[in-house]
Amino acid sequence: MQKRKKEVLRSQRPSKKPSNFNKLPKQVSEKEFNRYFLPFLSLPKRSRHPKVPLWEVFNYILYQMDTGCQWDKLPIRIDPMSHQPEIHYTAVWRWFDRWSNDGSFEKAFMGSIQLLKRKKKLKLRRIHGDGTNSLAKKGAKT
Repeated sequence: MQKRKKEVLRSQRPSKKPSNFNKLPKQVSEKEFNRYFLPFLSLPKRSRHPKVPLWEVFNYILYQMDTGCQWDKLPIRIDPMSHQPEIHYTAVWRWFDRWSNDGSFEKAFMGSIQLLKRKKKLKLRRIHGDGTNSLAKKGAKT
């Protein structure tokens, strides 16, 4: 009986980790985008840039990735003057498609790992492998 009470008490201890520990951002500021993401994303060389700043386009992509909503259901702000969306959802998808196909997201990930390593905040003592995207051998059912 005593042992069971100790187990319950241990599991009810408050966590020392901050509330935002191990969570992906759902939105980034312009300053964060320019510092951590923009250097790794591909940009058009000749065509015009979108009317909406790229950090806002990136936030729409983060929203879609977080919620899993359909692209046409993105909560895109309406311009009060023209009563039109500030950007069409297909333009957001085209940026996402461009950045995912040309490796920009992978470059941003690797850049963040290198930054953490330079600042000595990367701890490789424990690495957890995840095989949820692994192919099953010989048609095994999951």
